[in-house]
Amino acid sequence: MKDNVAEEHLYLAFSHQYRDSIFPLHTSISLFLLSYCDCKLFKVFLVPTREDVGEQCLTKNLAGDLEVHLISRCQLPVVVQSCSLPAVVVKDDKFCRAGLSVVLRHIIQKTFEADPSKRELLELLGFKKTCLKACAEVSQWTRLCEISIPLAVERFLTASPEHCQAIPPDILLLERKLGEPVRVHNDDKIRRQKLQQQKAGAKAAVPVLGEEATEELKPGDLHEHPPSSLELSVAFSKLLAQEAPDAINREAPRIRRTKTSDLPLLDHVFAEGLYFTVADLVLLPCIHQFLVCSKKQGKNLVNLPLISGWYRRVQEVPGVKKAAGKCNMELLQLPELVSAPEEQLQDSASVPDELEEDHEASHFIGGPRPTMTKLMENGIEAKFSPHPCPSWTLDWTSLPSAVSPGEGKMSRDRALRKQQQLNNLVAAVTKLAKPGDLIVDFCSGGGHVGIVLAYMMPSCQVVLIENKELSLIRAKDRSDELGLNNMWFIQANLDYFNGTFNIGVALHACGVATDMVIEHCLRARAAFVISPCCYGFIQNTVKFKYPRSHQFKEILSYKEHMILCRFADQTAVQLPPERRLIGKQCMGLVDLDRAWAAEEHNYSVQVISMEPESCSPKNNMFVGIP
Repeated sequence: MKDNVAEEHLYLAFSHQYRDSIFPLHTSISLFLLSYCDCKLFKVFLVPTREDVGEQCLTKNLAGDLEVHLISRCQLPVVVQSCSLPAVVVKDDKFCRAGLSVVLRHIIQKTFEADPSKRELLELLGFKKTCLKACAEVSQWTRLCEISIPLAVERFLTASPEHCQAIPPDILLLERKLGEPVRVHNDDKIRRQKLQQQKAGAKAAVPVLGEEATEELKPGDLHEHPPSSLELSVAFSKLLAQEAPDAINREAPRIRRTKTSDLPLLDHVFAEGLYFTVADLVLLPCIHQFLVCSKKQGKNLVNLPLISGWYRRVQEVPGVKKAAGKCNMELLQLPELVSAPEEQLQDSASVPDELEEDHEASHFIGGPRPTMTKLMENGIEAKFSPHPCPSWTLDWTSLPSAVSPGEGKMSRDRALRKQQQLNNLVAAVTKLAKPGDLIVDFCSGGGHVGIVLAYMMPSCQVVLIENKELSLIRAKDRSDELGLNNMWFIQANLDYFNGTFNIGVALHACGVATDMVIEHCLRARAAFVISPCCYGFIQNTVKFKYPRSHQFKEILSYKEHMILCRFADQTAVQLPPERRLIGKQCMGLVDLDRAWAAEEHNYSVQVISMEPESCSPKNNMFVGIP
């Protein structure tokens, strides 16, 4: 165990206590993970969401064996006050991590770093450590686990009896997802093993999960109670650090010759598939509260056989019952359910369309000319405002090396193009900024924009917001090297930043992220300087529908708008000049739609081409002023 780990402060919202949970559920989830990891590295603060919430509201210790402290919102570090909770910050530091998934992943990583013997905790992060890493705005799975199900359960618990008869649609969506075939790395091998087991007529008893199963699974239990499927065997063998049985590992020649398309599909054992991950630990406190409330109301759970089976299996994972005991969660012992006949599953049909994935835009046939012609017939063409200062440039040779983008791992040519891009953004921000302004560099990456702005404008405060931890740490190191005192760093998805600011800036915000940045700026009535990127990744999401502006909506369908987006990505230098020109026009039309949408909120917006245009294939830039 390493003793020289810096103390970090974990801030959790606290609205009320209900049965064996602290609400909001994000707080119960965070405390449950700390108990599961047996982590004491963080000083935990509960932040009341209302003035009438105090220590007297905590009638019993629901935080396990952790010591918790109450602190008011106004006592939070300034950088944390701009974020939604949960949030973690190193004591007296300016580096904050905010949002449930980011905080949980950080807790797991720090626990392992402090005690490398807990290697099994890293497995919670999933294959390539990507579990719940994608932002909720673009990942339906992250959104379901991190936002939708916790909110759905909270509403279910607080609804009056006559309003909570139906199962929440998000719970039904989880049930449906648990019934989908599992796709995992190297699943071909496991599917062949499953086929061999089926052909051998392998029949085994289910691990004891009923009322008599009061103890967690031990390494020897797999042999006493062999699992009923190969999936269970693979999942629990990994949990218990065992090799899968030899009989399963050997494949007969006829099994090896079977086509992949003829192999049996894999069933879910845990939320993300075969393996236990942090997603299971997020869902358990939520589903537990839902099941407890449903049982109290006498609800029949026949529509949720897969969730019920998952709930029983999760209890058998080593450490889960112990963590639940610390948090005073009295886990239920559910009977095994068999799926109801189809005619009884009427609730399952009530999953709203907006919760279903949108596959409409997955394939397009034809080019952009008909769509461009349609717009032209209605008087709409791509138009660019003149560059306000085309020859303005920073004197890069006089700046410290840590300010220059070439400080990172990039070629000389790429560093030069990055400097040219920064000249454009910094020139625009310099014209807008005044002393005392707070400037937010959204999707900041390694901080190329934010560091230049902080160095050039010491009287302004600059906040870097980025989801990728390593990029933000590199930016922090460069800032420390320069001795900059006017920078904060927030690792979070954009939705978890809710602070006020004066200017928003983003260089090559990918796809929908550009629209998220614009939305943040509109909400804060802040000016913005944004260079979009990855137009081909634009698609309808829960929050954003395309086209964006009233004018474009009257003329183009979603599919026609998506055709423009796909061809807007075709501006690479190796493409023929005519094709690049069409790509540039498509970029201009997509960005004109965005500009007009912002102008509907009383903004003046210009779409400008960066100078020189060769600085990037994605060389458009918005300048918006409220």
